[in-house]
Amino acid sequence: QVQLVESGGGLVQVGGSLRLSCAASGRTFSSLTMAWFRQGPGKEREFVAGVHRNGVRTQYADSVKGRFTISRDNRKNTVYLQMDSLNSDDTAVYLCAGKFSLGVATNDYSIWGRGTQVTVSS
Repeated sequence: QVQLVESGGGLVQVGGSLRLSCAASGRTFSSLTMAWFRQGPGKEREFVAGVHRNGVRTQYADSVKGRFTISRDNRKNTVYLQMDSLNSDDTAVYLCAGKFSLGVATNDYSIWGRGTQVTVSS
């Protein structure tokens, strides 16, 4: 069974950067479509970014395009989210998710981490 563990969250000022990591257990990581979601205070969970199994095809929410970059290293069983030019709207719990099916920006992810808190202060 695949388990996902996020790290790298924290407190950052507006305009700053953070890099989130999500480490996966098991030998099936390269078969997973991976994504990052977030849930801000009082908000519903939303898709942030996703990456295909091969790491080439990616997709982003409009709100983070040009600021966030998702990548993966299948040798290290890890997916990353580089977040630049952060603003207060990015404050949320960021969750790593995976699934065995195709399709990046969907709501059918079945494997979830517990999340890591990102707080952007002004």
